[in-house]
Amino acid sequence: MTAEQVFGIVKRVPEGRVTTYGTVARALGCPRGARQVGRLLHTNRTPLVVPCHRVVFRDGSLAPAFAFGGDDVQREWLDREGVPFLPDGRVDISRCFFGEF
Repeated sequence: MTAEQVFGIVKRVPEGRVTTYGTVARALGCPRGARQVGRLLHTNRTPLVVPCHRVVFRDGSLAPAFAFGGDDVQREWLDREGVPFLPDGRVDISRCFFGEF
């Protein structure tokens, strides 16, 4: 799995939707590669081109080490796109999950 492959998948997630690290890994044929996806996304230097803020943990939690300023920034970017959140701060995966890769 390469950064280019991961970025290619993440670019397909539409505005207002999210996917998970595990879903990206499975789309690339690496069902146990969620952590590797996270590490590769952390190297993304073009957040406007590769929308890595649209990738969350499987329970809807945000990345505490979001590469562009922490989970507050990730939440802000997702809020601007209309992504729904649960009262506990997790993304409401049931309403905005994207997994058609």
